[in-house]
Amino acid sequence: MSCLLETERLLLRLPEAADISHFVPLLQDFEVAKNLSRAPHPYTEDDACAFITHAARGWRTGEDLAFAILRKKGSAYIGACGLHPSRDWEFGYWLGKAFWGQGYATEAGARAVAYAFEERGADRLNACWYTDNPASGRVLEKLGFKRSGNASRACMARGTCVEAYSVTLDRAAYETRKKVS
Repeated sequence: MSCLLETERLLLRLPEAADISHFVPLLQDFEVAKNLSRAPHPYTEDDACAFITHAARGWRTGEDLAFAILRKKGSAYIGACGLHPSRDWEFGYWLGKAFWGQGYATEAGARAVAYAFEERGADRLNACWYTDNPASGRVLEKLGFKRSGNASRACMARGTCVEAYSVTLDRAAYETRKKVS
């Protein structure tokens, strides 16, 4: 099973083996990997192959829905996002450092969130962001997520648990935001 989502500037699609040479260098940057719970550092091609296999399996089973994020202009691979029904509808995303601060995370996130509620029937989405990454918190806030607590979350790249904030977005809040915009 595959899915193609589109925004004004981006395409979101199932990650493919051909993407490996594009996203491995992005995830080899510690500044990117340190903000993710499941990305090791250094990030290798073997890690990427395992991710591609996991992503395909996740789509087949419906347990994990990973998306490659590509700019329409030039088809540049810029990051990834995912919805994880198997983990209580956890939402996550990352972008290569060269693509930070350009609104891509919010744009891709908004499309993925809409997909979760409108096409997959999610009732609530959950996410976490490390307290030393407030930019991620701002993205999630723009998407409508509200703080729901504090957590200590594992970070493979750092090799330790890191303080994080938990956030949620429920269907009612999503519908209200949708009506206003």
